Amino acid sequence: MQVIPSDIFNATVDGPNLRPGTLADQLGDEPTLLVLLRHFGCPFCRETIEQLKKLSAADPAYPPVLFVCQSGSAEARDFFATRWAEARVICDPDKTIYTAMGLRRGTPNQIFGVRVWACTFRALVKGHFLGPPVGDPWLMPGVFLVRGERILWMHEFQHQGDHPDWAAIPGRVNSPQRHGERS
Repeated sequence: MQVIPSDIFNATVDGPNLRPGTLADQLGDEPTLLVLLRHFGCPFCRETIEQLKKLSAADPAYPPVLFVCQSGSAEARDFFATRWAEARVICDPDKTIYTAMGLRRGTPNQIFGVRVWACTFRALVKGHFLGPPVGDPWLMPGVFLVRGERILWMHEFQHQGDHPDWAAIPGRVNSPQRHGERS
């Protein structure tokens, strides 16, 4: 079973709506959906936040969501103010958590490929437009269902517009797939 590296798990974090302390303090012992976002100008970042907000509000069994972003606290607070003001957000401008969780910069095909354009259309129809990047626009996102330091499940993004079946996440809490399987 994969685990969050202990130096990251025990590191002090900062951001909107967090309790003081470490990543471990934010996660606690209950299953949590740890979502490492792309840059704030990305329409898929905006789409992800909207989908998770709706699902969390509609389903009491939905695991709590903890976002990680590449910005500082002031930028994160401004960005989330109109999208999900109550969201818990870890600010990681140095991308320490991104690196520790194995996220890398996308290839040209993962960022600009044909499948990305189809997903861009999907996001645009929902009203999620491209904005100025706040963070590295080449960095791929990550989604991890965790319980404490244990990674129960993760989604391996094929391209920047890819995303898991967000509605199926609660079912993964009690019967997660093996680490690394595609959702």
